[in-house]
Amino acid sequence: MEGIQVNKEAIIAALKTVYDPEIPVDIYELGLIYKLEVDEKGVVEVVMTLTTPNCPVADSLVMDVQTKIYQVEGVKDVNLHLTFDPPWDKSRASEIARLELDML
Repeated sequence: MEGIQVNKEAIIAALKTVYDPEIPVDIYELGLIYKLEVDEKGVVEVVMTLTTPNCPVADSLVMDVQTKIYQVEGVKDVNLHLTFDPPWDKSRASEIARLELDML
C-alpha cells in the first residue's frame, strides 16, 4: 500500500494558523520559516527562527508548529530545527505581513 502524498500547501496552510504572540501575523507570513521540505515518505523538514532569541514562548511556539504539521494528512514525522542564523528581521516578512504591521 502506497502512502498518502503530503500536500506542501496543506502544511503551509497549517503554519498560517500559528501566530507569534506579540505580533498579530502568522509565522509563515512573518518569514520565520526558512526551509520547508517534504519527502516522499511523509517526513517534513522545517528550519525556522523566532523574532528574537529571547522569545519567552519559544518552546510552546515550536511545539505548536510541530503539532499543526503532524495534523496534516500523510505526515509521518517532523524534523524541526530552530536557528538564529541568519537572524530574523522585518525584511523577511511578506508584503501581506508588512501591510498588516504598517511596515511598508
